[in-house]
Amino acid sequence: MSDEVVIRVEKLGKRYRIRHQQQGGMRYKALRDVLADRTKSVGRRLWSLAKNQKAESGKQKSVEDFWALKDVSFEVRQGETLGIIGRNGAGKSTLLKILSRITEPTEGRVQIKGRVASLLEVGTGFHPELTGRENIFLNGAILGMTRAEIRQKFDEIVAFAEVEKFLDTPVKRYSSGVYVRLAFAVAAHLEPEILIVDEVLAVGDAIFQEKCLGKMKAASRSEGRTVLFVSHNMGALQSLCSRAVLLSLGRITFEGKVQDAVSYYMRAHEPKAMVDSFDGCARQGTGEARIVNVRFEDDQSNPQTHFRMGEPLNIVVRAHFSTEIYNPIFGVNILTDTGI
Repeated sequence: MSDEVVIRVEKLGKRYRIRHQQQGGMRYKALRDVLADRTKSVGRRLWSLAKNQKAESGKQKSVEDFWALKDVSFEVRQGETLGIIGRNGAGKSTLLKILSRITEPTEGRVQIKGRVASLLEVGTGFHPELTGRENIFLNGAILGMTRAEIRQKFDEIVAFAEVEKFLDTPVKRYSSGVYVRLAFAVAAHLEPEILIVDEVLAVGDAIFQEKCLGKMKAASRSEGRTVLFVSHNMGALQSLCSRAVLLSLGRITFEGKVQDAVSYYMRAHEPKAMVDSFDGCARQGTGEARIVNVRFEDDQSNPQTHFRMGEPLNIVVRAHFSTEIYNPIFGVNILTDTGI
């Protein structure tokens, strides 16, 4: 990692105006409102009439300022991999859109040195009517590359994305997984100095996600490129990133080593390691024994909610026996988030 700062964010803020319908007002825009909006320059009298009617019937709207980002400042050095952590609505995507020059900040400033490639959502930078082949050249041109430079990387992009069969098919017919494969391959191989990747990689399968992580590691450690990575997968963040920024309600609440940031996030937002109430649960059996609580522990007997691949996991069950039972058996059923 170089000492050269390639991204500098200073006092960044992004404000959105949210309009609320006051109680008693309509939840939709009436035809007279549309006509009034379209004929301001033609008939001021119609506009005044519509405005008065709205006021009389209590159909006024209130406006609220919502700050998606407020007073955000940090720096990223060349070759660094920075993770951005936060719950849904914390401001992560807004921050990446500003860094990608998709939207303008309300206040503060951003300085970026180098060519930026972004992968923020399925279809970013792709034209749905064009084929995969045409979109590769289109994205390269957007990044400022010549056709000769794109041709030099073309075979490598196609091989990485595994889209040889669909190369001359309009991308609007691609599945979301194939779409993301090609989009990431283009963003990662067309030699940007800065690569910005949002949670969009979660659309791909597990094997391709590992492939993408490997490519981003190589881009950062071997090629000296800077990577900004947003993910809810704490394992992937810790594997790829050296440092992380934690956002909460549009503000930075922690900045430091990725392991420390993940630990801080877990403590602040994740549920308790113990289930101590089974009120309302459907129970089966004769009732001679009843489970009182269940908790997860690490190998040091510390309560914990998250465990990485290969770490020991202890499930501790406390039960009350109303009578003596010989050789009781405890069973644990573990489900994935899809119910398997």
